[in-house]
Amino acid sequence: MPYDAEEMQRRVLYQDDRIIILDKPYGLPVHFGTRTKDHLELYLPLIQGDRPEPPRLAHRLDKDTAGCLVLARDAEAAARLGAMFLDGRVQKTYWAVVLTGPKAGDGVIDLPLEKVWVPGGSKVVVDVTGKPALSRWQCRGRAGGLALLELYPRTGRMHQLRAHCAYMAMPILGDPIYGADRPAPCPLHLLARSIRFPNIDGSGSEIMAVAPPPPHMAATLTATGLAGVGVYA
Repeated sequence: MPYDAEEMQRRVLYQDDRIIILDKPYGLPVHFGTRTKDHLELYLPLIQGDRPEPPRLAHRLDKDTAGCLVLARDAEAAARLGAMFLDGRVQKTYWAVVLTGPKAGDGVIDLPLEKVWVPGGSKVVVDVTGKPALSRWQCRGRAGGLALLELYPRTGRMHQLRAHCAYMAMPILGDPIYGADRPAPCPLHLLARSIRFPNIDGSGSEIMAVAPPPPHMAATLTATGLAGVGVYA
């Protein structure tokens, strides 16, 4: 769907002179691809304000992952943010509704991932020769054969959380690539819930933003009662 200026402004979770944190919509790629003409970069001029150029991506989210996306408002800010992501100074928290759910209350998934090509695109698989990938998780509630996980990736591999959850027999609901049902019966239930990192102005303060679940995920949380587990707002 096309997004107008009012909708894009409504999705701004945080903004200062150097940085914008946006609530990226579900289903919208962040940039142009060979199979898509509608993408987020088309709409960034709508939140440009009085700056000479639109904000630029400081990192990426999958097309079907909603939530916190950091944008830089100038080249220097982009470089500083890029260094923070590479150095692991950005704390990212995700929510995922998964099938079956874990037996324990929390855990760590430390499994290397390798990118492979498959018909129609690419995916990642667990492979001892792959790149290191580490994800922490905590179960926030279970209901109706589903569980709400809070996930904390410590690396930023392609599809990391989706592949890790699937490998641990708790695939994310609605995942068309790693899920139990292909094609998936519903949209992907994965949210970049919050993000926190040091302010690039050197003041020692922190920048943080929290994104609400997209409508389809909010509906599932409400219908299952997982919306009342104490972390949903």
